[in-house]
This record gives sequence, C-alpha cells and structure tokens, in this order.
Amino acid sequence: MINKSKKRVIECLEIFAPLGNIRSRTQFGGMSLSADRVMFALVSDGELYLRATGETEVHFCRKKMERLIYRKRGMDVQLRYFKVNARQWSDPQALCELGRLSLQGMLRDIELKKNSEAARLKDLPNLSLALERMLWQVGIENSGDLRLQGACHTYLKLCAIKKKNLGINLLMALEGAILGFHEAALPMASRELLTHWFNHHQEQLSRAVH
Repeated sequence: MINKSKKRVIECLEIFAPLGNIRSRTQFGGMSLSADRVMFALVSDGELYLRATGETEVHFCRKKMERLIYRKRGMDVQLRYFKVNARQWSDPQALCELGRLSLQGMLRDIELKKNSEAARLKDLPNLSLALERMLWQVGIENSGDLRLQGACHTYLKLCAIKKKNLGINLLMALEGAILGFHEAALPMASRELLTHWFNHHQEQLSRAVH
C-alpha cells in the first residue's frame, strides 16, 4: 500500500504543478501535499483526499465526495478531508481546479485566523462578557489562547474554578466560538464528538465519586 501511495503522490505532483511549489511529506499515517508550504491534500492508502474548510466543505459534499473517517479510541472521527473519486481522476484539469479550490480555502482560513488571533473573547460567537471574564481567570485572554487550548480542555479548566459541572451547552458554545458557529449551528460531526467526550467525562466523574 505504501508503494501505491507513493505512485499516487507522483501523479499528484504532476496534476497540481500549476498550483505552485508542490511538496509531499509523511503525515497522519499518510503523505501530505502542500503548495508553497500550505497543506491542501492528503494521500492515504493510495487514495487522494482534498482538505476542506468550513467554506469549501459544502462544495465537496455537494459533489458527493466521500469523507475521510478514522477510528480513535473505538470511535469514528469524521475529518475535513474528501476523497477524489474515479470520475474526478479521469479529468486531470478539473481535478487541478478542485485542488485549487481546496488550496484557496486554506489560504483564506489562514488569513482569517491571523486577523482574529488577538480578537476579544466576547466578540466570538456564543461568548458573553461574563464568560470572557471567567476565561481570563483560567489564563485564556484572547481567541488565539482559546483555539490553542481547545473546547474540552477549556471546559475542564472552567469547571475546576467553579467546582461544579457546567453542562454540555457550555462545551458546545466553546467549540462554536472556536469554529465560528453559533452553538445551535455547530456541525453535526463536532456535536457528536463533543457529546461522546462529555458523556465519557461524566462517567469518569461518577466512578470517582462512588
């Protein structure tokens, strides 16, 4: 399978050459593809997956491209990588344009993150002034800090200072703030992953008490 993946990478280097300086390296158990140091695709088990952002994910879903899923601790985790199918491989020019779409989405995402790294917490979706002050108490001062800590770790820190369970809605709100979604519009994949984590955490707490 490694040889198959290497062969696929060689094909990709040729197809995506118009996008810039294409490089490949080992990553996530597969081989990543980047254009001018911006990663936009992944080759795994001989298959090519294009990387999506919140913006480009809708486009790939409309094309009925299969999402990359891997198992972590017995649970399926859906990733923002979409498999290139046989029909798309048959049209290298169109495939190159799909790669360009993926790359442009990543470039816009990087730019947005740069511009928002130091944004006030209260200006993010779902976060009030009161919650911003709570986050300051646990050393999270801006959106960059929140993104670095992640929703689950941040939730545990907040529970520690309040000395109580703060509920799954807060966990969802934190994830929405990081991803740029209102809590009610959080993607189903993120919601399912967080629900699993929250339930597992509650079980651990219950065992510790008993």
